[in-house]
Amino acid sequence: MTGNTNVVVIGGGYAGVMAANRLTLRDDVAVTLVNPRPDFVHRVRLHQLVGGSDDAVVAYRDVLAGGVRLVVGSAARIDADGRGVTLADGGTLGYDYLVYAVGSGSAEPGVPGAAEFAHPIATLEEARRLRPVVAAAPATAPVTVVGAGPTGIETAAELAEQGRRVTLVCGGVLGPYLHPRARRSVEGRLAGLGATVLEGSGAKVVAVTRDAVRLADGRELPSQITVWTAGFGVPDLAARSGLSTDAAGRLLTDETLTSVDDARIVAAGDSAAPSGLPLRMSCLNAMPLGARAADTVLSRLAGERPENLRQLVYAQCLSLGRSAGVYQLANRSDVAVPLYVEGGLGARLKELACQAIPGHLTKEARRPGSFNLHRIPGGAAKRRRLLRAHRSGAPAAAGRAA
Repeated sequence: MTGNTNVVVIGGGYAGVMAANRLTLRDDVAVTLVNPRPDFVHRVRLHQLVGGSDDAVVAYRDVLAGGVRLVVGSAARIDADGRGVTLADGGTLGYDYLVYAVGSGSAEPGVPGAAEFAHPIATLEEARRLRPVVAAAPATAPVTVVGAGPTGIETAAELAEQGRRVTLVCGGVLGPYLHPRARRSVEGRLAGLGATVLEGSGAKVVAVTRDAVRLADGRELPSQITVWTAGFGVPDLAARSGLSTDAAGRLLTDETLTSVDDARIVAAGDSAAPSGLPLRMSCLNAMPLGARAADTVLSRLAGERPENLRQLVYAQCLSLGRSAGVYQLANRSDVAVPLYVEGGLGARLKELACQAIPGHLTKEARRPGSFNLHRIPGGAAKRRRLLRAHRSGAPAAAGRAA
C-alpha cells in the first residue's frame, strides 16, 4: 500500500494491532507496526503456556491487516521533534503520526533474591523459559506462586489441576478486584484442587532463595519453583524519549489519547495514562483503547475534532484450570458487584472470551472500522464524573462492593 501519511505503531499487542488494523480504513495512510516478535502474543493464555495446554501465540497473518507493514524490532527512542523512531538495531522510521502502544511487562520485584531465583511470566519469553522448568520438575516438587491477581490465580490453578503442590502467596487479599462472594468461589476451587492459599500482611514475600520463599511473619516455605506474578511495569521508552509520563511511566495524554507534549503522538493500552487517570490494565481495555487511538488519528486527518474517551469496563474473567472459572461482573465504576458466574459455565465464558479476542482483531483487519466503541450508554458522562472526582481528590469509584 502506498500513501502520503505515514503512521508508525509501536507495539504489536492487543491495542497496537487493533489500532494498526483500524488505520487502514483510509487508503492514503501507510501503517507500519513495530514489534520485537514475529508472532502475536495471546497474553491472556500465558499461564496455559506455563502449564503446557497452549502456546499463547497467533500468526500475525491471522490478525493483522494485509496492508500493514510489520517491522520486527524494538524501538530505542522516539524523536518527537524530528518525527522519527530509532530502532535498537540502529535503523530509523519516520512518521507523520505515532501510536504508542508498548504495553506492559513484569515489574521489578524489589525483593531480595526474586530477580535471581523467581520466574516472572508477564512476557512470552518469560513464560517460555519457565515451561521446561515446570515440565522437568517432579509432581511432588513444591511450587510457590507469588501474587494474588488474575495471573497468579490462574497460574496457581493451572498447575494445581495437574496435581502439583502449589502454594499461592497473596501478600494481602486473594483477588482484590473480586466481589467477596466470587472470592469465596475462587478460594473453594483452589482448595478443591489441593492448592494452599496464604493471605494477609504476614503472607508478604520478603526474600526468595533457590529453594525457599521467606514471608514477613517469619515463615519459610520450601519452593523448588517460585513463580512471580506480583505487579506489572511499563517500558520506559516514553520517559527515555523526553515525553511526559505518570509515576508508573505511562505516557500522559488528554482525553483523546493525545500526548500532552505532541499532537502527533497518541497512546493506547496499558502504557497510556489519559488525564492521569489510566484505565485498569487489561485486554478488555486495550482493544477499545487501540481503536480510540486510531480514531483520534483518523479524525485529525479528516480535519475533525477527535472524540473524548468514553470507555467503561464491566467484567473480569478468570480460568481456574481447564474445567472451571469465574466471570465477575462490575458496575460502571469498575467495582465488582455480587453477580458472577462460576464453575464449568465460568470456564466456558472465559474460553469464549479468549477465542473472541483474535476474532475481533481479524474482523477489524478485514473490515476496518467495524469494532464497536459505543456499546455502553453513558460512558462519556461517567468518565467525566470520574475525572472530576480524580481532580478534586475524592474517591473515583461511585460505589463499593457489598
